[in-house]
Amino acid sequence: MILPQFKYHQPATLKDALAVAQSCDGDFDFIAGGTDVLPNYKNRLNNRNNVISLSGVHELQDVSADRIGGMATLVQLENSAVLKSALPVLPAAAHLVATPLLRESATVGGNILLDNRCWFFNQSPLWRESKGFCMKADGDVCLVVPQKEICYATYSGDLAPVFMVLDATLHLAGPESDRDLPVAGFFAHDGITRNVKLPEEILTHIAIPKSAQALRAAYRKLRIRDSMDYPVMGAAVALSFADNTIETLRIAITGMETTPLLYDEVMQPFVGEQVSMDLIETISGAVQEEVNAYRNVHFSPQYRKAMVGVYLKRILTELTTPKNSNN
Repeated sequence: MILPQFKYHQPATLKDALAVAQSCDGDFDFIAGGTDVLPNYKNRLNNRNNVISLSGVHELQDVSADRIGGMATLVQLENSAVLKSALPVLPAAAHLVATPLLRESATVGGNILLDNRCWFFNQSPLWRESKGFCMKADGDVCLVVPQKEICYATYSGDLAPVFMVLDATLHLAGPESDRDLPVAGFFAHDGITRNVKLPEEILTHIAIPKSAQALRAAYRKLRIRDSMDYPVMGAAVALSFADNTIETLRIAITGMETTPLLYDEVMQPFVGEQVSMDLIETISGAVQEEVNAYRNVHFSPQYRKAMVGVYLKRILTELTTPKNSNN
């Protein structure tokens, strides 16, 4: 497949990028690393006549313990000495995304804003035409859950659940004003709209509170090919405990539903409890009971749901074992 024709814009500043977007009358896509947008364009999946590259906007590329630019590459996170010391879960999670070559181009903002995936959507035009187009591209009905109101394509970004458990905040810049949103409140239950970001807004950076550095955190993902694939289930956990008593416990799951989800309400009863294998079993089971999974990726919903419990038990055991306190 080859790319369709489009006009390519490469602004040098954030202000210029916002101005170019306004001049395109809604017929545009921002592009970061291009590792998701360009394959979709090759398959004629909602391609636009204008593509605005953010690769030249250097003010969006910073990386520190409390601020990560939307255009920072995954390899920057992976290799950051500052993050390895202060927030090692972020380099570790970045290392699990795609392949080394793709991580050179793929960005933090691009991974957060990743388009939802579905086996009825991520196909060639010929395949989709033979099956019947879905509402996410060229059709008017969802083929996962047949109806015409909500697209049930699955969110498959890796970094969003990690930022959720770290209590991070997204900063969006728009043509008229800027705004900050908690990561947990950013996503929308629809595989087409996906989130509350307006088309003309740009994700400039992610702010991470200093308190996150005191947490033990980890991310693990289930995928078909460990060397490259999107998560069909990913689990992020962050916790703190003293005298074997849980003080903070946050769990987020990705790759299961239309959005990554944070399970703070489910975790609240376990705060103040003594760490034990029985408690770990109970916590894992409570989240497994809450999650849903759609039949639109290659592993069955039942298997992915079961793996939520398995992965959480592994992560919680690892994080509550003293010898792994630096994880």
